[in-house]
Amino acid sequence: MIPVHELLARIRWDENFGKSRFVIGYWDRVEGKVLRADLREIVWDAENPAFFDLMDEEGVMHSIPFHRVREVWRGGELIWQRHPPGETVS
Repeated sequence: MIPVHELLARIRWDENFGKSRFVIGYWDRVEGKVLRADLREIVWDAENPAFFDLMDEEGVMHSIPFHRVREVWRGGELIWQRHPPGETVS
């Protein structure tokens, strides 16, 4: 399986591959489940390349480490998935 940081870099920098609509699912420890976000809503953290930033519904910015990414969707199709043992995914 390709590491998630390599897949996200390909989405960002490969013009042909990146033309589709992408959604990522990341593990939210507070909610205890995978939350999804449109990749267009993500801000890449130049100061910390192992994280991306995402604003929640209340307007609070959260830094999310790549290791919490659990799935990547391209055009509605699941193209990448990772679930640690024992993790419940909704």
